[in-house]
Amino acid sequence: GVADAPVTIVEFADFRCGYCRRFLDQTLNPLLEAYGENVRFVYRDYPILGPDSHTAALAGECAAQQGKFWEFHDLVYANQDDLSLDAFMTYASDLGLETETFAACVDSEETAQLVLRDYEAGQTLGVSGTPTFFINGKMLVGAQPYQAFAEVIDAELALAESGEPPA
Repeated sequence: GVADAPVTIVEFADFRCGYCRRFLDQTLNPLLEAYGENVRFVYRDYPILGPDSHTAALAGECAAQQGKFWEFHDLVYANQDDLSLDAFMTYASDLGLETETFAACVDSEETAQLVLRDYEAGQTLGVSGTPTFFINGKMLVGAQPYQAFAEVIDAELALAESGEPPA
């Protein structure tokens, strides 16, 4: 979404998380369609389900550096049964990424620090599992149904329209 959208949803997620995939499959796209330019969605790495989660987070950061994060994101979630570096290299190639740059990025300390910063930010905010969402700072835990998100978004939009400062 647009950077100045009145509502920002931040998701702390793990590419291995089945509940994160369920949110993507059942809730995210309907939310984005319903709220359009009023919602900005931000993905943050919270790799807590093992080494494959961490590698997937690194690869996602590297796809982002070449402007293809969301395409990569969707491929990984659609293929959660194979979170290997070989699979990620195939996705990178399929998406037209510069694969040598991508591979070097996955192995870089700088990329590891980006993932660690997301994880530490989640820890600071009290994230204990995935997915965890913050809708304009209000925590919503788990792959909640569409309506749970809509209620918070509607309240935030009403607040923004009223000109009242947030509580």
